[in-house]
Formats: sequence, C-alpha cells, structure tokens
Amino acid sequence: MNGPHKQPTWRKPAGMLAILLIILLWSVMIVGASEYIGQLHILLQSVIYLIAGVIWITPMRPLMIWMETGSFRAPPNT
Repeated sequence: MNGPHKQPTWRKPAGMLAILLIILLWSVMIVGASEYIGQLHILLQSVIYLIAGVIWITPMRPLMIWMETGSFRAPPNT
C-alpha cells in the first residue's frame, strides 16, 4: 500500500483509461477485420485469432511500469 506520505498520482486513473482504450481499439480493429479473416481456412483463422488475442498485451507492461514509476522503462535492479 501507499506510505503515509505518498500522494496519489493521476497516472493510475490515466493508465486504466489507456488500458481500456487499447482494448477497445484492438477489439474494433479485429472485429473490422473479421470479415476477411472469416474467409480464410479455419486453422489459419485460429492462428490469427490466437495471435490477436495475445498481442494486445504487448503495450501493457510499459504502461503498467509507467503507472507505477512515471517512466516507461523498468527501474534498474539495485
């Protein structure tokens, strides 16, 4: 938890909104492409949807680090 002297930052609510926005935009893109993906062989569709279901996680790590530290890079181990 936060220490007694830590002030809450605006980064956490902004980060949560960014996460929701990323999920929304990614979903809209995949749904928009589903007409074309649906014309492909079922195994290829499965691979595409599997990759699409995992790839949206990629920007989450730097975003969550930023929410905690204010920097998009993980702090060096000390």
